Amino acid sequence: MNSALLHLPDSPGARYTSLMTDGLILHPDNKARCWWPGTDPLYVAYHDTEWGAPEFDDRALFEKLILDGFQAGLSWITILRKRDNFRRAFAGFDPAVIARFDQAQVEALMLDAGIVRNRAKIESTIASARAWLAIQERGGFSAFLWDFIDGRPVQNNLKTRADIRPETEVSRRISKALKAEGFNFCGPTIVHAFMQAVGMVNDHLTGCFRHAECAAIAERL
Repeated sequence: MNSALLHLPDSPGARYTSLMTDGLILHPDNKARCWWPGTDPLYVAYHDTEWGAPEFDDRALFEKLILDGFQAGLSWITILRKRDNFRRAFAGFDPAVIARFDQAQVEALMLDAGIVRNRAKIESTIASARAWLAIQERGGFSAFLWDFIDGRPVQNNLKTRADIRPETEVSRRISKALKAEGFNFCGPTIVHAFMQAVGMVNDHLTGCFRHAECAAIAERL
């Protein structure tokens, strides 16, 4: 057995030890996964079904970029646990609806304990919805983003967590382009996390079972 894997217990009371040098966790189902979702069922499900899978839906991409902006300064699991509340508060992340939010709706959102109550991020979401609509008229938000990598997911083949970069030259270019369009809370690090999540780059570690699955999806595109 690979000593670099963290072996998770079959029961909450079990003990385990490992070097975890590769940033992988071997779960009770005998699947090796990236380290970051830990054992949280919601986080593991997100890792297994969403993170790294190529996403081309315009609205879904808008939602994820906005949520990544709300994550700034927080952990992703915090946002993930509030995602349904965010969807309710922001009209299912329909940019056409959000773009019409007025000050009264901003104040109502500031009182909504189910979301992250940050005025700058709420107001930025409204401005971003308007920017999204403008991009949509010119050919679509998905095309705008994916054109930066010629429409195909980048396969990074990262072996350890030490190989993962917080930002890249491409994420810097996308960040600059988004800001020029009127988006905010979209710095290079946020954009790179977004790219990882929506499968623009496959940053599952090569030892993670999802790396091969996401690579196979990319091959079929």
